[in-house]
Amino acid sequence: MQYAGAHLHTPLFVVLGHEGCGAVTAAMESKLDAVEHQSRIQILVDNILPGLPEFDPRATPEERLAQAVEANVRWSMHQLLETPEARRGVQEGRGKLVGAVYEIASGRVRFVQ
Repeated sequence: MQYAGAHLHTPLFVVLGHEGCGAVTAAMESKLDAVEHQSRIQILVDNILPGLPEFDPRATPEERLAQAVEANVRWSMHQLLETPEARRGVQEGRGKLVGAVYEIASGRVRFVQ
């Protein structure tokens, strides 16, 4: 992404999460049930965990997963915007970063604010 922004002058980056994401599900298992995963999966999970919200205990598992997927999109965007290149590109108006969630069942892409 840094190469695309700095050298190719890519004007738009989209962080696209998707319904039922297995990586987010694994992170939720770690957060809620203290599940430890195989080494490389745990590395991925450890990168997702800081962005997960506190969940409403009344929410269904499906609602929690949907909330977590969107939170992961926002967390990924936050991490990208922490890089000097992304911050500079956005500030100078040379690039834009947006987040979205792909709804597999409908084929719809829902953009997040």
